[in-house]
Amino acid sequence: MAATAAANGPECPATQVVGADGEMDGAAMERFAAAAGLASRGLSYVVVSIFGPQGSGKSTLLNHLFGTSFTEMDALKGRNQTTKGMWVAKAVGIEPFTVVMDLEGTDGRERGEDDTAFEKQSALFALAVSDIVMINLWCHDIGREQAANRPLLKTIFEVLMRLFSPRKTTLLLVIRDKTKTPVEYLAQALTEDIQKIWDSVPKPEVFKEAALSDFFNVDVTALSSYEEKEELFKEQVGKLRNRFINSIAPSGLAADRRGVIPASAFCISAMQIWKVIQENKDLNLPAHKVMVATVRCEEIADERLQSFMSDEGWLELEAAAKSGPVTGFGMKLSAIVDSYLSEYDMEAMYFDESVRTVKRQQLESDILHHAYPAFETVVKHLHCTVLDKFKSDLEQSLRTGGRFAATARYCAQSSLVEFDVGWRDAVVKHVDWDGTSIRNKLQQHVEVHTESVRSAKLDELKATYEKKLLDALSGPVQSILETGNRNSWASIRRLYRRETENAILRFLNSLSEYELDQTASAQMVLELREYARCTVEKKAREEAGNVLMRMKERFSTVLSRDKDSMPRTWTANEDIRSITREARLAALRLMSVMAAVRLDEKQDKIDRALMISLLDGGPLSQKRSIEFTSDPLASSTWQEVSPKDTLITPVQCKSIWRQFKAETEYPLAQAISMQEAHRRSSNWLPPAWTILLLAILGFNEFVFFLRNPVYILGLFLAFVLSYAVWLQYDITAYFRNGNVSGLLTISSSLLPTIMEIVTAIVNMTHNKKHSSHMSRAGPHHAQSFSNQTRKHAQVHYHASPDSASSSSSVDSNSDNES
Repeated sequence: MAATAAANGPECPATQVVGADGEMDGAAMERFAAAAGLASRGLSYVVVSIFGPQGSGKSTLLNHLFGTSFTEMDALKGRNQTTKGMWVAKAVGIEPFTVVMDLEGTDGRERGEDDTAFEKQSALFALAVSDIVMINLWCHDIGREQAANRPLLKTIFEVLMRLFSPRKTTLLLVIRDKTKTPVEYLAQALTEDIQKIWDSVPKPEVFKEAALSDFFNVDVTALSSYEEKEELFKEQVGKLRNRFINSIAPSGLAADRRGVIPASAFCISAMQIWKVIQENKDLNLPAHKVMVATVRCEEIADERLQSFMSDEGWLELEAAAKSGPVTGFGMKLSAIVDSYLSEYDMEAMYFDESVRTVKRQQLESDILHHAYPAFETVVKHLHCTVLDKFKSDLEQSLRTGGRFAATARYCAQSSLVEFDVGWRDAVVKHVDWDGTSIRNKLQQHVEVHTESVRSAKLDELKATYEKKLLDALSGPVQSILETGNRNSWASIRRLYRRETENAILRFLNSLSEYELDQTASAQMVLELREYARCTVEKKAREEAGNVLMRMKERFSTVLSRDKDSMPRTWTANEDIRSITREARLAALRLMSVMAAVRLDEKQDKIDRALMISLLDGGPLSQKRSIEFTSDPLASSTWQEVSPKDTLITPVQCKSIWRQFKAETEYPLAQAISMQEAHRRSSNWLPPAWTILLLAILGFNEFVFFLRNPVYILGLFLAFVLSYAVWLQYDITAYFRNGNVSGLLTISSSLLPTIMEIVTAIVNMTHNKKHSSHMSRAGPHHAQSFSNQTRKHAQVHYHASPDSASSSSSVDSNSDNES
């Protein structure tokens, strides 16, 4: 603090401006103002004053807070009056300039019962000249009628409005020797007391409707004990000191600067105010005996409250309440409260009745307030027990097959009855605690749980029927769409309506046990119907995404199989152009079916637009200029079809068809090639005119052959050899792929075949010579030779089936010749 003083100029010592006799020393005031340099401050200064009970540490607080040098009480020499009259000093190290006033303590024994006039005058003066008035209060005095200065404040409010035009003053309530009670509770109590005092004060007509906040800013702070917790006290005072720095700022303690007089006129103004206060003789305080009754009854009530809080019976009851439900809690607590109220009545029976009654009510309220947390705990246990039982009963009843609405209603009513019984057992007779809110909270939790279970059950029921609809619609819709018939969507509509209506009837029957209102039921039915529609649309969109693949499959099926679903043979009689058109028409109809969703039975021209625009040639293409003035596929939407129902746009259809035609050219080319090959293989004989020309030109050669048998025999052998070769090979198959390919294949296999035939003929001749020899040798040898010959022929047949067949033909011819 000394360092702070050195940094802010020379220290100004404290000056007594009002003596113990109540006379103001104007000269001393002038000297203080001159020494402190007050006159040059203009409006930039603040006046802070403090008053409170004698010996409450006002001077000590000011010295630590502002760095002043007021005389402090020496506790070792007894608790007596230290500050007499009024003293002023300058705060050290605080801007703006701060004038600190230390007032004589109230309730001092030195002045006796005659001190009330000076107390009222000094307090009124402090309120009149100060921007910030600090009221020093003991923490244990909060709530006391006299110690809290309630009568004094009431009188000051009345006189201040009667003598002066009130200015907005900050009342800073400083709670000393703070206990464990939270500051928020203490602040609330003090603020409410001041508000009540203000409301009860008679006001001039001009301030009849004025609020306390129009004249005062009430603030509360708390400090620990200086003697017991000195370091903590200094730390808290340091934080409080920061609030006085720049206190005239808009958010500071002395923010309201209305009515502030210049600093040069402060001394004259203060002396004039004191003079007016001294001339007023009609101020008085409550009677002394009322004050004594107030203090003593409060002491008795505090003793009884402390005894209750340490009572073994109460502590056991409180512990039992924390561990679980307590049977007879209200009756046990009522007995304990009655005992302590009786003790209070015995000790306070001779004091003022009005004060005694008020303090008794306060004691009863404090005891019940202290006991309320335990009561609240008991009620919470009751709430949880009842709610858990409701959940268990509801689940058990539903598991056994009970109808939901009736079961939930019965279990809820039973739970509320059980709660009412438990509530009556827990309440005490001294206060009518309202259980409506707690009961309503329980009822709300019951309803929330019921609604939660109902929602889960309904979701489960809805999911079940959605699964049934999915199974009933998904597969059949896909199958119908794959057919690509004109009436595909008519079949889908019939399927959709039938399955949806059946599901809705069963769904409504299942909903009856939940007793839903008509709106909710209708909404769920609408959602189920919408789900069915979405299922159909989803499946249609899936199929539309594979439309190109489906079209190619349909085209391939129609192209490669006949009406009996047998593989088609591309003979010369097959009309490839007609079959191709039929296959493309089938594919185009499939794309038409998948181009849009048609669940609403609206007529459209998608099929006709596709036929006219995409199918080349034919009567439909010729009518395009008649029905459509422009290309119907040069658009992103279909006529009479909403965008949400469109699966394939016209532009996409055109692109898909172009890709489809490109990817189906290969099987079409294969079919044409196969038909051409078949035609060539069927026409292996030369033309008729060639045969006729050969007959005319070769007549002489024919006659020559008839006249020479040798040539006829050679021609016969050549025929036999050619026939054998024909049987050995599928000559027609060789020439299907072209003449050159057939000739090369035959030439490569001709020589081995001729060698096999010659070998067979030689073997047959050899066998014939031996057969005659064996016939002379005996029948046994002939039979053995015959078996060997047959075995040899079989082996040769298995080795070369084709050659065997040829050999067989030759053998049979040879036998005939023999």
